[in-house]
Amino acid sequence: MVELLNEYKLKVEVDLIFDSQDNFLYRQKGQLKLDNTILEEFLPRLVHPAVLPEVRELDVTAGPTTTFSAVHFTSSLEIPQPGGGMSIRTKDQDFAICKKLYLKASHDENFRDAIVKETRVAYVVAEVKTNLDKTMFQEACATANDVKRSVLGGRYFLLCEWLDMTPASTAPTDIDEVLILRKAKRLGSNTRKDFDTSEKRKSRREEYLRFLKSKPLAEDMFERFLTHIRKLIKNEVPVERDVLQLGYF
Repeated sequence: MVELLNEYKLKVEVDLIFDSQDNFLYRQKGQLKLDNTILEEFLPRLVHPAVLPEVRELDVTAGPTTTFSAVHFTSSLEIPQPGGGMSIRTKDQDFAICKKLYLKASHDENFRDAIVKETRVAYVVAEVKTNLDKTMFQEACATANDVKRSVLGGRYFLLCEWLDMTPASTAPTDIDEVLILRKAKRLGSNTRKDFDTSEKRKSRREEYLRFLKSKPLAEDMFERFLTHIRKLIKNEVPVERDVLQLGYF
């Protein structure tokens, strides 16, 4: 699957975007999201019962989605609202393993005049970046904090193709792990500036292609991501007898 992913990425990034006679695709690829959504499309295929049998018995969905972030109430003594004016805040996620969640609120014990909200609660969230820089890392720290405040036991991973910053420790943050899928830093700005026209890209095509092929998306990085998910699924409640024998839990 990862071999096919690398092959597909090359076709889109080189054959479609880099080789384009028009400069529009290369200059606007970030806004058009032609190449940077490929990984978002791949992850749901990776977290699939055929690859990860452990999810077969779980009533979960996996993929890009909108998940629960917080709940608040908009009513007051002067302006009463049904169900306290319950409102939920949501967050768009690049990838999440989640379950549907229904919230119901009413001032009446029999739930007359109730408000019912449908959302999704995320247990695993992964944010996908093409190039990870310092600003993106700081934004991810804030998002990870929101995820873990809304779901105790939730996990947050940051996946990027290329590193574009000095590595920083995730220990003081709510990010569980940063995975650099190509295990490399991206091309320097002095090289990338030569790709702004079709003529320049054509002259440096082989150099660019060799660079991409030398730094493919690494299979073991995806396996590591799956291993994290497997551990979460198999994380069982400790048995008192076993804990007392071991002396810790």
